[in-house]
Amino acid sequence: MKFAVNVSTIFTEVPFLDRFAKAKQHGFSLVECQFPYAAAPEAIADELGEHGLSLVLINLPAGDWEKGERGIAIFPDRHDEFRRALEDGVRYALKLGVPCLHCMAGVVPKSVPREQAKETYLRRLDEAATTLAAHGLTVTIEPINPFDMPGYFLTNIEEAAAIIRELGRPNVKLQYDVYHMARLGFDVAATFAAYEPLIAHVQFADHPGRHEPGTGVLPYDEIFSFLQECGYDGVVGLEYIPARESSESFAWYDAYRMKGGVGR
Repeated sequence: MKFAVNVSTIFTEVPFLDRFAKAKQHGFSLVECQFPYAAAPEAIADELGEHGLSLVLINLPAGDWEKGERGIAIFPDRHDEFRRALEDGVRYALKLGVPCLHCMAGVVPKSVPREQAKETYLRRLDEAATTLAAHGLTVTIEPINPFDMPGYFLTNIEEAAAIIRELGRPNVKLQYDVYHMARLGFDVAATFAAYEPLIAHVQFADHPGRHEPGTGVLPYDEIFSFLQECGYDGVVGLEYIPARESSESFAWYDAYRMKGGVGR
C-alpha cells in the first residue's frame, strides 16, 4: 500500500513550501496537492528534489476558490479560462513529474441548466483528455458529496462512471475518495469493487469529521486490505484534515504497519 500525504490539508501549520520537508521527516516519499499554483513550479521542484519526493496528483486551476468557485469546466462562457487552466496544469505537471490532474467540474449556477452544464463538462473533459494525452498524462474526475460542497455538479459515482464510459478516452479516470463515498452513504467496498477498472487514484479521510484514520467509524485497516485484495496497486492519498497537530496525526499508520507492514 502506497500512501501520499496531501500537503494542502496536512502540515498547514507551516508555509506551503516547508510542508515537503515535513512529509519527508515523517517518512513519506509520495505527496499530493490540491492547488500548487501560488508557488513557482521551480520552487516546488527544488523541494521535491531535495527531499526525494514524488508529487502524484494536483488539481487543475478551479476558478476563484475564495469566492466559492469549485471548478470551471461546466461553464459554457468560460472556455478561454479553461484553456488557460489546462495550460497551467500541464506546465506544472511536466515540470514536477505529476501523472494525474483532477478536473473539478464546478458548482452549477441557477443560470445554467444542468443538461447544458453536463454537455459543456463532457466537451471540456474531452479537450482535457486530448491535451493531456499528448504528454502521457491522466485526467481524473471525482464525485464529491453535496454536504461539504453544496451545488457541486458531480456527486454521483454512477454518473461519473457513465461520463467516463461515454467519453471513451483511456486517460480519463475516476478519482475515488473513500470519505465522500461514506458521506454519501455508499458501501465503500461494494462501490470500489464495482468501479475498480475505472479508478486511477484513491483518497482517504475518516468519517465523520474528515480527519485522520481512527478518528471516525471507517475500518481503515479493513478498507486498505480490501483495496489490496482487489489488486489496486495505485496510491492512496491522505487528504484528511488533522484533528490534532499534523505531526501527531500518524499514530494510525504505526498501528497499521504493525499489523502487516506497508510503505510510505
